[in-house]
Amino acid sequence: MEQPVLETSRLLLRPFTLADAPEVARLAGDPLIADTTANLPHPYEEKHAREWIATHAERFAEGTLANYAVTDREDGTLYGTVGIVVDPDHDRGELGYWTGVPYWGRGYATEASRALLAYVFSERGLNRVLARHLTRNPASGRVMEKLGMRREGVMREQVRSKRGDGYDDIAIWGILAREFEG
Repeated sequence: MEQPVLETSRLLLRPFTLADAPEVARLAGDPLIADTTANLPHPYEEKHAREWIATHAERFAEGTLANYAVTDREDGTLYGTVGIVVDPDHDRGELGYWTGVPYWGRGYATEASRALLAYVFSERGLNRVLARHLTRNPASGRVMEKLGMRREGVMREQVRSKRGDGYDDIAIWGILAREFEG
């Protein structure tokens, strides 16, 4: 199955290509991105981006991942990424995203995530999607809230802080297909 392109009023969500690696590395390499995510290393280099992108097509074909480049619909500017890691045995997935610092505060993460949720609920038959964020990153929680997700709890001191000052709490949010209003 070929990964479809998703469109919104402002955005084009398309599969990544290896040609995106330098821009992914530039955006994801910003220390503020690493500081607000639990999974991105810092420094984030082009080799990390190439290795990450290289896994997408096979995992999409397996039904375990749907990762997208979030781009401007008109000029193709790469803003960030949105993706869902899928557990096909249980019809559930975990949403993840990041937006490059120059593009924060414009609603791109919410708009892209909404389009991806609509796709996985209607076309991939998922029943549930969860998302997590560092509690010290409330902007990410606001994205989840705008998507109609419910805050389901907090995992205390779940990850070692990248700031080197202890541990971070992770908030968990979830939404069921029947609750989603795309």
